[in-house]
Amino acid sequence: MSYFICPVCKKQLIREEHSCKCENNHCFDISRKGFVNLLRSQKASHGDDKIMVNARKNFLNKGYYLPLLNELNNHIDSVATDNCTVLDCGCGECWYTANIYEHLKENNINSDFFGIDVSKEAIFSGAGRNKALKLAVGTVFDIPMADKSCDIVLSLFAPFSRDEYIRLLKKNGFFITAFPMENHLWELKSAVYDLPYKNEVADMEIEDFELVNKSVVHKEIKICTNEDIMSLFSMTPYYYKTSRADKEKLETLDSLKTQIHFCVATYRKII
Repeated sequence: MSYFICPVCKKQLIREEHSCKCENNHCFDISRKGFVNLLRSQKASHGDDKIMVNARKNFLNKGYYLPLLNELNNHIDSVATDNCTVLDCGCGECWYTANIYEHLKENNINSDFFGIDVSKEAIFSGAGRNKALKLAVGTVFDIPMADKSCDIVLSLFAPFSRDEYIRLLKKNGFFITAFPMENHLWELKSAVYDLPYKNEVADMEIEDFELVNKSVVHKEIKICTNEDIMSLFSMTPYYYKTSRADKEKLETLDSLKTQIHFCVATYRKII
């Protein structure tokens, strides 16, 4: 059974019972939860820590971001074909990964579904969601998969790695991404900061890709408990950049209504 590629020599890894091994005998153990660590030490990075991973898991499991997931599934439906290979590049704790995989399965579309993330904590958590997912610890800037091995690459709030997407995607393959728009979590930020600022939105053009579908998810959600409010805040980049005094402003809130504002975009590789 083919798996990822060796991060040392780039040869194909073959999955054995408890390990993955390449023809040059580089061997990587498969953890008891089913994932493999392919992050080379000189490229090591901690990624999301346990606090952020658990916060994201707790929050997403409550369904607050189902409108985004539904829109992602709409985009997937427009490009996925039976027996497609899909990579979630920066998959985190795999809430989106596992749900998109199940969505395809429910619609009778078989998929070989991979996920990589630089955070071992995230992959450890994600590995418990669905045993069919093939997961590895790895960096999005040196993805341990073969050239032209993917029909679809997903990147949801992960670092952008255009050259790797080009390398990995087959001819006419698709890149699907999601990112926050200007007003995302505006009311949450307003509750924390005296002078909140709106998100900057990057240029939509990507060299060597054609934009084929774009949609916006813009809704108000009600976060029902303080635990969920704190989970949402803890899974954002603001968590480690905010003073203790400002964080304490959220601890007094029992509920919060805030906007969610995302863009979902699908691109076709044109080279």
